[in-house]
Order: sequence, then C-alpha cells, then structure tokens
Amino acid sequence: MLSESSVSAAPSGTTGAPPGRGILRPVTALLLSGLVAAAALVGAGPAVAGDPGRHHGGAAAVLDGLKTFDSAVLRVPGENGEPDRTQELPAGLFEMTVDGGGKLKTYCIDLHNPTQNQATYLETPWAETSLGGNRNAGKIRWILQHSYPQVDDLAALAEAAGTGPLTERTAAAGTQVAIWRYSDGADVTAADKQAEKLADWLHRHARNAKEPRASLTLEPAAVSGRAGERLGPVTVRTGADQVSVSPPVDAAASGIRVTDEKGEAITAAADGDRLYFDLPKDTADGSAALSVQATTQVPVGRAFTGIGRTQAQILAGSSESTVSARATATWAETGPAPAVTARENCAKGGVDITVANRGDAPFTFELAGAEHTVAAGATRTVTLPVAEDQAYDFAITGPGGFRKSFTGVLDCATAGSVPPGGDGADGGAGNDIGTRSAQRSVPATTGSSTSGLEGDLAATGGSSATPMIAAVAIGLLVVGGGAVFLLRRKQARTEDE
Repeated sequence: MLSESSVSAAPSGTTGAPPGRGILRPVTALLLSGLVAAAALVGAGPAVAGDPGRHHGGAAAVLDGLKTFDSAVLRVPGENGEPDRTQELPAGLFEMTVDGGGKLKTYCIDLHNPTQNQATYLETPWAETSLGGNRNAGKIRWILQHSYPQVDDLAALAEAAGTGPLTERTAAAGTQVAIWRYSDGADVTAADKQAEKLADWLHRHARNAKEPRASLTLEPAAVSGRAGERLGPVTVRTGADQVSVSPPVDAAASGIRVTDEKGEAITAAADGDRLYFDLPKDTADGSAALSVQATTQVPVGRAFTGIGRTQAQILAGSSESTVSARATATWAETGPAPAVTARENCAKGGVDITVANRGDAPFTFELAGAEHTVAAGATRTVTLPVAEDQAYDFAITGPGGFRKSFTGVLDCATAGSVPPGGDGADGGAGNDIGTRSAQRSVPATTGSSTSGLEGDLAATGGSSATPMIAAVAIGLLVVGGGAVFLLRRKQARTEDE
C-alpha cells in the first residue's frame, strides 16, 4: 500500500506553462506512481525472522520448495446447481533450510493457501494454527509417525498398507492426501493407484496422538522485578541434551549475570533447569535479554507458520538442526515493573497480551485506544480481537516511555474449516471446500520439474510474480527515465524557439 501523499503533483491549469510541460506532468506522475507501486511490491517482504513478538522458541527456517511429490485430484462442490469440478494439483513433501544449520521436511496443512517462495517459517504451537480447533489434529501426527519419510522402508510400508509397490513420490503423495483429509476436510484423492491405497489406509487407521513438545522454549518469555534481585525463574523446555546460554549483550559492562537457583553463573543448561537474571543493586531501570541455543532434531508433528501470508506446514522429518529461544527481563527501582508477552489465540480469534506487574505500583497501559491497569503483584491477560487472515501491528505503551510492539498475521482456519459453532462430521475439520478459495489457489504453471508435473504448489501465489515485479520495476525505471529525458529535450527546444 502506498503511503499518503507519496507522490506530489504540481497544480493543474498553471498559466504560462511552456509547450510540452502539460504532457510532461501527467506522464512523469504516472511513471513515478508506477515506480513507487512496483518498488513497494518488490520491497514488500516478511518481517524479521527473529521478531520476539512472534517467535516463542524453536526452529526458524526458509522454505526451499516442494521437492518429492506426485499428482492428486481435488473435488470441489458446485454452487447454485452447477456440477462439481475437479482440480489437479501436486501433493508431497516440502523442504526447508534451518537458520543456523539443518534441514526440515514438511507437509502442507493449509490446502487452499498458496506458499510464498523463500518464505520464513517459525516453529509454532498448535493452538496458534488451524490445528488448535481441529479435533483430528492428533490423527495427522499419527499419520506422520506411521508413513513416509518416518517409515523410509517403502517395501515394508507397502506391505503394511497393502498398496503394491511405492516410490518416494507416490508415498509422499499418498501421505499428503491423507493429511489433507484431516487438516482441510478435503475431498481429495491421489492420482496414482498405490498412493491412493496408502492414503485410504492411513486415513482409516489414524488415531489421535498428543501434540509434541517444542524443540526449545523458555517459560515464561518475560520476567520483571527490582534491581539488586534475581529475576525469574525462566524454565528451559527442550528435547536437546544440553543448551548453551548467552547472557545479555552488555553483561560485562552492566554486571548482569545469568545464574541458576543458587546464584552460580551458568553458560549451559538442560531441560527443566531454571535461569535467573542477577542484577547488581545499583543497576539503572531498564531491560535485558538472554538467549539459549541447541542442536537437536525437531519433533515430528510440530507446526510451522510463515511470516506473512503463506500456507501452514507440519513437520514430517528433521536433521540435527539449530534451535533457539530468548527471554527478557524488565526492572525498575520503584513503581511498576511490567513483563509483557503476546500469543495468538485461535480459539478466541485474537491475540492474548499478558502483563505481569512485579513492581510496587499499578501499571497502566494503552492498547488499541483503551486503557488497562494491572495492580502491583498481579497478572492480567487482554485479548485483542483480530479478523482471520488480518495482519496486525500494535503497540503497548505505558509511563516512562514504555513501548512494546507485536506484529503478525492471524491464520487460524483453512478454507475447509467449519466456522465457530458449525457442525463438522469430521471432528471439526469440516468436509466442504470453499469453491472460491479453491479457484484462487489453482497451482501456477512453472515449467518442467523432476517429477514430470507442471504445477508446483510451492511456487503458487505471489511468490512466482516476484521476478516479474522486479522486471516491471526496472522496466518502468528505464522507460520512465527515457520518457522524461525526451520530453525535457522537446521542452528545451520549444523554449529556445
């Protein structure tokens, strides 16, 4: 979106304008408008991956694309007496590259939302995705645990499912089809007979499994208190054997240490360990952050959501990968001492802002034009309503220049989800696919691929247009500059005459 008054135009109808200038103004304005719009499109990228308002901990990764896939057929119910229609689309495994090292393999759990090329993804709790309201979410994890690539002996998988010979491509397609039936309530079948038999077997045999724990997180992600105290605890939750602990960046100068319960400085911790911020008594009011990092496999079944509008994914396999988490501390000598965290709440359709005040005076803050007060020693959660698919960008402001911002996009439903209060025969996942949503997400043709399919779901949506947008912007720049140059030459000749 262009900002207001991004382009200024001279008043029209100016008397005494030299010949040609009347043409120059609208042409120049048009070209500049096009350049600004194109530049805005090219520059419109995701937020920073490490945004503490969004990343609760775990892995952050960049989408590499759909790598192992075959064909599937989606059936969409007709509207207003029209016949059902079908749509062929690719189905299979995506790959991601983890920030800091590692590879992930994922399946889609958001059929109608296209992916964005090279999108950044963050490990995310189920409650902050469409899985949070899907009573069949656990069955998706069971499918992941009992199919490819977790079961990489394809002969054994084929024998158990009674499918006949499977390849990596058909095994991936059959697994994705079974997942879509539970994640999106989709009427979808695999094009390959063996892949379809695998999908049917997985769909029939799936049982609910629990959500896996995060690969690494710190609880809570924010603490507060007084200088001269140990602020915390912040508890490490991880499946890694050990995590490295990094103190605040200015620890040497400020004297702030990260310690255990006994006050001993630590640089490494394990699951369940409690960390504290140890502050010298004369530390000026302020805040600091510690971070932890480890190398481990991310648990199968962890959800991954993108920064920006791109389809949600679920983890099917992980190499040893870098995972991280951070926690902040805020302190004050007197008055309020707030610790603020935020989480998307799909059940309530909004963002939960939790404020814990460990000071000796009430903390009054403003959020979305309304004032809220948290008493000393109390904790309060305020839910800010956000519409589905709506981008949000809000700040909490308080006395003394306190400000904390949070950004994101609420993505809690799929096109096949039953709206709140609806009745889905498939356990809340829904059985009907929105025709309009399906029409919007027809896979784009991207040329040949190793599988022989032309559609690459990983290249649908806005991502495939990025090179074109860049080319348009450059073209407009060249054409615009040339047009302005020629018009100015014509104007100069006219003035000389």
